[in-house]
Formats: sequence, C-alpha cells, structure tokens
Amino acid sequence: MTKTPHAESYYAASANDKAERAMLQDNIETDVCIIGAGYTGLSTALHLLEMGYRVTVLEAARIGWGASGRNGGQIVNSFSRDIDSIEKTVGTEAGKLFGEMAFEGARIIKERINTYNIQCDLRDGGVFAALNEKQMGHLQAQKALWEKHGHMNHLELLDKNDIRKVVDTESYVGGLLDKSGGHIHPLNLALGEAQAVESLGGQIFEGSAVIKVEEGENPIVHTSHGTVKSKFVVVAGNAYLGDLMPKLQAKSMPCGTQVITTEPLGEALAKSLLPQNYCVEDCNYLLDYFRLSGDNRLIYGGGVVYGARDPADIKSIIGPKMLKTFPQLKDVKIDYTWTGNFLLTLSRLPQVGRIGSNIYYSQGCSGHGVTYTHLAGKILAEAINGQATRFDAFAGLPHYPFPGGHMFRVPFSAIGAWYYSMRDKLGG
Repeated sequence: MTKTPHAESYYAASANDKAERAMLQDNIETDVCIIGAGYTGLSTALHLLEMGYRVTVLEAARIGWGASGRNGGQIVNSFSRDIDSIEKTVGTEAGKLFGEMAFEGARIIKERINTYNIQCDLRDGGVFAALNEKQMGHLQAQKALWEKHGHMNHLELLDKNDIRKVVDTESYVGGLLDKSGGHIHPLNLALGEAQAVESLGGQIFEGSAVIKVEEGENPIVHTSHGTVKSKFVVVAGNAYLGDLMPKLQAKSMPCGTQVITTEPLGEALAKSLLPQNYCVEDCNYLLDYFRLSGDNRLIYGGGVVYGARDPADIKSIIGPKMLKTFPQLKDVKIDYTWTGNFLLTLSRLPQVGRIGSNIYYSQGCSGHGVTYTHLAGKILAEAINGQATRFDAFAGLPHYPFPGGHMFRVPFSAIGAWYYSMRDKLGG
C-alpha cells in the first residue's frame, strides 16, 4: 500500500529525513497508543518515553503530514485567545495557572531542539505588527498583560521608526517584539522529534490509519492491518481526525490556511526585507504572517478557508498580500504553494479532555498550534502519569457548538470572519 505523501511544499522538498516508516501489520501491546504523528502526538510520546512508558504512535499518512508539517513555522507565545480572555471565563485565580503555561510551549520546543540536536533552522525573535493605532494600543496592553504574568525582559514595543528597522515595509505603524518567540522549519522539527521518540524506544507506524477505537479497561485501536492494545489512548488527530471520534466533532471545524514560498532571494535582498531575521505576523483577525527560510526564501501565509476546502489558485490569494507588504518583490518567482488545515473552536481555545477513564484528547488549537501542541503533550503525559492539575484546568474550559450545527457552521463562521475582516480594513 502506498502511503499518502506530504503536501508538495517547500518543507517537504527540504525535509532532512525522507525515510518511510513501516505500516502496522501485527497485533501488538503497549502502555500508551497515540493516534497522530504531529506535534501533539510526538510531544506526548516524548514526554511519556522520558517517564518510562512504552509508546506506540499510529499515523494515517506520514510524520508531520498535517498542520505540523505545513504551518508558517512561527513560535508564538500564549494561546489563540489571550490570558485576559481566559481569566474572564475561569476567574483571576485560575487564570494565573494559564498565565504560567502561556509561555511554556516555546521553552519546550527550544529545549527539545537542544536536547535532541534537531536541525530545523531555529531563529529567535518574533514581531506582532500593527497596521493602525488601535492595534498598537492592543499591543501595549498585551505587553502589560504578559509582563503581569511573568514574561519579563523579553518584550519591546516598536514605534514606526523602530519597525522599519525590523521589516522593510510601509505597512505598519509599530509593533511588539517578543525576543523569546522565533521560527523554525516545522516539518524538520516534527521529523527530529520523531527520531527522538524512536531513539528512546518508541514505535511510529506510518500509513496506519485508525478505523476504530474499542473502548474498555484496555482499549484496542484498530487499523486495516493490525491492532494496538494499551492501557491508555491519546487522540491527537486534530483537523485531520475525520469521523473517527464523533464525540469530538460537534464543537470544532477544520479550516484551511494558505502559504507561498518564493525562490531563493539571495542574502542581500533577504536581509533588506527582514534585517534581524525575525518572523512577523500582523494584528488583523484574519492575519498575514511571514518569515525567511534557512536558504533565504520568503515564506508568506494568510487567509482562512472555512471548512478546509483547497482553493484552486493559492498564488492568486496570497501573492497580492505579499506584494502589498513587499512591492519590491514584484519580479520574484513563487516556487511553492500549499494549503494546510487547522482545527477551530468557537471559543478559539483548545479542547482537552478524556473519554471514559483512559482515552485522552487535545485538539482545536485554532491557528495557534506550534507552541500549544508542545505544551499539550507535556500536560497529557502528566495526566496519564497521575498529575492532572494542569490537564483539568484545560478540560474545564467551556466549549459550545457552532451556530447552525454541523451543516451550517461553515457559512455562519465565514459571515463572522467577513465582519471582523471589514472591521480590520476600516481600522475599527
């Protein structure tokens, strides 16, 4: 059986490890069976292996095939809704715990890269860019909020002159630099983490889509050619879980985002665009994001397709956005275009919980997954190991079905996004 290949992206073309893993073709037993070899699954596996558990990971396609190998590669702190929004839901005291966790994911990524010598073009520094004064006011409040929760000595407000030294565009009135943020080659990070899992004795099977999870005291996970019997199961399929676990579908929706990558720009042009090699995202509701690759290409992404349909012409959607930011690239060739799905929740906060006593899940990063998934892996491992305080905090967040139910969630969400997009354009 041929395994589903990675998307035809710059990341797949420049992957460090193109070796295929075997399919599951046996009936095996383990301590923990993890469904999905993206960041959530790989992070969970690594933490559990370090605790001494036996771990098996089942991947329907290839390691990092989903959002983990297709995203913008930006290490962005906090969550898709910031700490103050969470505090309004859970209260100030409980909000402190989320404040402590908001910056942990980035630290975990960098620790993993260092400990396991993962070659993924890590660069420090990320910028939130303001397109108008209202957004600049939001960034000032964000700086104060993050510093209140202990994120000291990392943040620097940039005025209009400062941001022109960071990104060569007239689009922004200012920004906020987070020196503890940064960017990576996301697929190479996932592949490096997979190698770390295997180095500790973990098993990863590719081309092994799960078709059924048999609940019970010792759950059995079924694929077309084998089974895994375990003490615990972790469901980490996110936007690519499909209909496997219907209980997890009603309060989430897959959404697509698009990315383009230029030809190599050469060191001089690349450095003129982003002199400090920081990654950048703007402050719009439907935001644009960009950064340089390790070989001096510009990787530029944005846009949201609700319901995760693949647009016919990604270049025509993202190309004009790139040229609006960097008109100096009008004659530059686009070498790669692709789309990838993330899972959106109505609250834009992750869904974490358990089914029965031994099937755990985390999903719905809502576009903020690179750092959160690494934190989630640690929290899921802690819960399986008997320390559930942080797991319970996430599991206690309320989640609601999308308006209109399963059938109408896409048009309702698109209407809401249109409203926010118009508000961004009008500077409201």
